[in-house]
Amino acid sequence: MRRGRVGRRGPGLVGTMATAAVIGGSAAAASHAIDRRMTNKDAAKQQQADAQYAATQSQADLEDMQAQMAAMQAQQAQMAMMAQQAQAAPPPAAPAAAAPDLMAQLKQLAQLKDAGALTDDEYAAAKAKLLA
Repeated sequence: MRRGRVGRRGPGLVGTMATAAVIGGSAAAASHAIDRRMTNKDAAKQQQADAQYAATQSQADLEDMQAQMAAMQAQQAQMAMMAQQAQAAPPPAAPAAAAPDLMAQLKQLAQLKDAGALTDDEYAAAKAKLLA
C-alpha cells in the first residue's frame, strides 16, 4: 500500500459540478443566441416574402379593376347605342282598346288611394305615369 499524503486530488465534487454548470450555461447561452439569429433571419425572409406577395397582389388587383372598368365602359357604350336606336325608332301606335283599360287602371289607383294603400304623392306619380 502506498502511504502518502492524504488529501484531495483534483477539483473534487463541488469543483466538478461548478465547472459542469459553467460549461452548460455557456452552451445554453450560445444555443439561445443561435436561435435568436435564426429567428431574426426567418422573420426578415418572411417580411421580404410578404412585401413581394403584396406587390404582386396589388398588381393583380389593379389588372382586375382595369378589366372591370373596360367591361363597364363597353356595357355603357352598348346602352348608349341602344338608347340612340330607341330614340330614332318611331313610337308604336297605341291600340284603340287601351282607353277603357286606362280608365280601369285609374279607377283601381283611386280605390288604392281611398283604402290608404297609396299616399297622395304616390297616387299623383302613378296617375301621371299612366297618363303619359
